[in-house]
Amino acid sequence: MRVPLPALLCCSAASLLLLLRWRRRRRLWKKVEEARQRQERSLVQMQMAVRRFREQHPSVNMVSILSLPLPELSKKLRDGSLPPEHVFYSYVGKALQIATETNCITEYLQESETQLRKAKLPEKLGLLYGVPVSIKDSIDCEGHDSTLGFIKNLNKPAAEDSVVVQVLRRQGAIPFVKTNVPQSLISYDCKNLIFGQTFNPLLYTRSPGGSSGGEGALVGGGGSILGFGTDVGGSLRFPAAFCGICALKPTGNRLSKKGIISGVLGQKAVVAAVGPMAKDVESLALCMRALLSEDMFNLDSTVPPLPFNEEVYSSTRPLRIGYYETDFFTMPSPAMRRAVREMKQLLEDAGHTLVPFELTNVDYVIFNFCVRGMFADGGASFLKKFKGELEKSSMGLFFWLAKSPSWLRNVLSWIAKPFMPRFSHIIRSMRANTVDEVWSLHHEIEEFCHQFIAQWKKLNLDVMLCPMLGPALGIGYPGKLSVAVSYTMLYNALDFPAGVVPVTTVTDEDEQELKGYKGYFRDWWDRTLAKAFHGSVGLPVAVQCVALPWQEELCLRFMKEVEALALKKNRLF
Repeated sequence: MRVPLPALLCCSAASLLLLLRWRRRRRLWKKVEEARQRQERSLVQMQMAVRRFREQHPSVNMVSILSLPLPELSKKLRDGSLPPEHVFYSYVGKALQIATETNCITEYLQESETQLRKAKLPEKLGLLYGVPVSIKDSIDCEGHDSTLGFIKNLNKPAAEDSVVVQVLRRQGAIPFVKTNVPQSLISYDCKNLIFGQTFNPLLYTRSPGGSSGGEGALVGGGGSILGFGTDVGGSLRFPAAFCGICALKPTGNRLSKKGIISGVLGQKAVVAAVGPMAKDVESLALCMRALLSEDMFNLDSTVPPLPFNEEVYSSTRPLRIGYYETDFFTMPSPAMRRAVREMKQLLEDAGHTLVPFELTNVDYVIFNFCVRGMFADGGASFLKKFKGELEKSSMGLFFWLAKSPSWLRNVLSWIAKPFMPRFSHIIRSMRANTVDEVWSLHHEIEEFCHQFIAQWKKLNLDVMLCPMLGPALGIGYPGKLSVAVSYTMLYNALDFPAGVVPVTTVTDEDEQELKGYKGYFRDWWDRTLAKAFHGSVGLPVAVQCVALPWQEELCLRFMKEVEALALKKNRLF
């Protein structure tokens, strides 16, 4: 029996398409395998470098070096009492250990050894002379990929350093590794198909947070004394809180973002920032002193020339502090609520004035400003990033909604409204907007910011004490709980500086109280969040410290006060 020609042609075309798809997927998997091999080679290079150093310098006390806080370490490096080589290889060795345990490092910057050899006491020493620093994947380093977890970005090395990395080098710092991120950065977990899942160094069954999760794990584990990440909804603050360290999200343009790749290019509704992560607040302050230099202002003239204000940071005058225990959108865990309450009392006992701050309309901010602002084109730009990729984002809900036709979204929104109002709101927010609607949205965000500042000034506040989501959620939970970003994302929409300081740990009493956790909406997300918090005794819990725009020094000063009171309390108990 003869097969008709049209049928034969259709079969041939289908077979050809399948073959082409198979070949394309095989090419992509080959690129992934090559990237993983480079990652493995990086770890081997680190191992060999440390072994050579130890053979040549067997008497160096690496444990002692690793125990030094950054200000003291920096002082010893600058006065010559501690050789840069000793510090560098101590941290390479520790970073290798943490990378083996948590899968946080994607690449070793081997040229850092060349920079180290050239760093023989120049005439002028930068504030970070000889300090090894770690860099998030999305921050450009010349000759290295900034993948954002996308296969398409492999083998496309940056032509030059980002401005932040250039300034770090001029200040004497030595960038030595790049760290892992979630695919697309639009997630507060840390997993992608290329490099896999990064784990929390405090408990491997927990997420390190994201999107600067590799940095959080490395700094939290002691493998880096100073790390750099970005934040568009909590991406510095989640990893810091989950891994028990400090971080500062500055005002969006206080530090240059030139050469830093964003998760959603061009969107202005939710302001991104680049900032530091470290074990303590004084280290963050030293970093900001170094970065807020003429080098930064000359390399990027869009950054306002505001040097670090030492007077504000070192002031000891009592502060007038606003506070709230909940945003009435994401119910705080018992440990989160206790952290704010205890710190409020400690601050009052230390002579500061605490004033309740009434937070309203956070649901509107999240849905109408943040979700609608970031996906103002209906998610088309977000979806485009995944074209040709093997794996889709861990932000499965947003990816699925972006793919769905508008009629289906409308139907789902109508059906879900009585039962899952938050889901209904997200669906409605994920629609394509006209240019006029986007401009109106931006104007509305500006008006909201002015109103928030007016409320702040009416209470005559200096700073604000706020909850921070915690403790660390279990692996995989952040992808299911995209709505739980309300405590952090508010301050991206407002573009206020916000820092995170760990102040306590989860107790047995917190865990017991968690059994009564219901949430404000009693929906699937609330039930899932309760599960994600479960089994966290001993894990750190942080608070957020917030100041008005461009007042990073005041924010850091407040963070330093919170840190000192928390340390004093923890020593007593």
